[in-house]
Amino acid sequence: MQATQAEVYGRNQIAVLGDREAEAAVLMKAAALMKHVQTHWAAPDRDRSLEKALRYNQRLWTFFQVALLDEKNPLPRAIKENVLRLSAFIDRRIFDTLAFPAPEKLDILININTNIAAGLKGSAQ
Repeated sequence: MQATQAEVYGRNQIAVLGDREAEAAVLMKAAALMKHVQTHWAAPDRDRSLEKALRYNQRLWTFFQVALLDEKNPLPRAIKENVLRLSAFIDRRIFDTLAFPAPEKLDILININTNIAAGLKGSAQ
């Protein structure tokens, strides 16, 4: 029951944020999930936690891909193309990490999410 209440709270928190803040928040959540798995790599439920964290990150980046491919997206074409290339790299890294798990493979995913989130927070001000 407590997890459900936390999820509801999290969704409500994101709902009151602006678009950029919400994007930053979900990127940071994905980074935190992956960092938790990395920090607790020897945990008995690691495989389940790793899959959950990576699938969450994958869904998030799939959402970004769809938004970038929308003809009404106002971002300049060059930025859209760069972020789409980045998302393709992220997809490959996620699949590689699921197939051949190693804690150091999460570093780049965590760093990308954290840096993008920081940029979004900066642009939201």
